[in-house]
Amino acid sequence: MKSKKRIETAMNLGTPDRVPVMCQLSTGHYFINSGISPIDIWFTSEGFAEALVRLQKNYKFDGILINLPGRDPDYKKYILNIEEKADEFVVKWKNGCFTIVPRNDNPHYYQPDGSRHFPSFDDLNPEKLFYVEPWDITEISYPYKWGFENEVRSFTDFFPPYHADTIKIVKEKTDGLISIHSEVFSPWSQFLELLNYENALMAIMDDPEKVKACLERLTLGAIELAKLHAKENVDAILISSAFAGAGLISREHYSEFVLPYEKRIIKEVHEEFNIPIYTHTCGSIGDRLDLMMETGTQGIDTLDPPPLGTVDLEEAKKTLTGKVFIKGNIDPVNTLLYGNKKQIEEDVLWRLKTGKTGGGYILSSACSIAPNTPPENIQLISELAEKYGAY
Repeated sequence: MKSKKRIETAMNLGTPDRVPVMCQLSTGHYFINSGISPIDIWFTSEGFAEALVRLQKNYKFDGILINLPGRDPDYKKYILNIEEKADEFVVKWKNGCFTIVPRNDNPHYYQPDGSRHFPSFDDLNPEKLFYVEPWDITEISYPYKWGFENEVRSFTDFFPPYHADTIKIVKEKTDGLISIHSEVFSPWSQFLELLNYENALMAIMDDPEKVKACLERLTLGAIELAKLHAKENVDAILISSAFAGAGLISREHYSEFVLPYEKRIIKEVHEEFNIPIYTHTCGSIGDRLDLMMETGTQGIDTLDPPPLGTVDLEEAKKTLTGKVFIKGNIDPVNTLLYGNKKQIEEDVLWRLKTGKTGGGYILSSACSIAPNTPPENIQLISELAEKYGAY
């Protein structure tokens, strides 16, 4: 069975020839291990696409998650100079701002005084919101503008023409053999990224109705972006809802500020496109798996085990089998980053045995794989799945 079909079968709650493998890698891991300059990976669609495909082949993953938007092909015209240091690059822009690009971690864009700009909740007008992309090269602005564009785009033509370039390049490079997934941010995640987390969490206590008005607007943009990706014939769409676990909000707040908006995205996209949509939520979600299923999601990603999260795979299988597919549950820190070969083998074999029962399981790290994780530890996952993951 080919990789694309293997993951498709698992997402449809079936039993493929063996358990598929698909891990999300951190940006820093691509920087360290792809052999491509961090500058090219972060600032170009071609560079990131090549990094995605190289490491998919190295690790024998059955799928690729494209979790950065396509980049402006003319970005260089905004650069004043690039300073290369031992552990980072400093990209100085003609507008006085600068970007720190570490060799092993996420880049960040700074104002001339070294600060990062976030609007205040009081300043927000919900009617001016549509979509917030935290990984745009100039990060967060309000009202939102892409990169170095001077004007706010019309909501009827909001996403720039290069936005899907990375998807197109990856699909061309993989010849339809690999399952290609794209990512959109949930309205709740967009809201937290826009205000910076503490201020956003305070906002739901200070003025919950205004928060909901903001979330309604951000839902519209997420729907539009998901449909744009679906038109590129991706094999699945991931809703990144990273900040919706118990470490940040209660079940009650999840029901109020997360569930209805993600449910609307999934419903409206499914009405037009027959495409799997699944949800990525980190950390402590063991107490809200039932609520996550109420969104209509077809799969749940990460399922962080203790001590990173609260999901016991055996219990999760009892709750989720036959209802949604499961992706994840390998501890990316204590197992993959710090574990030895024996520990990794024991961990992965237990998850294979537990997860594959009843079908609908994709073997993966619980969250993204850390930058300094030894490549041989990641390669071991696919080797074990090939040897012991057959149905």
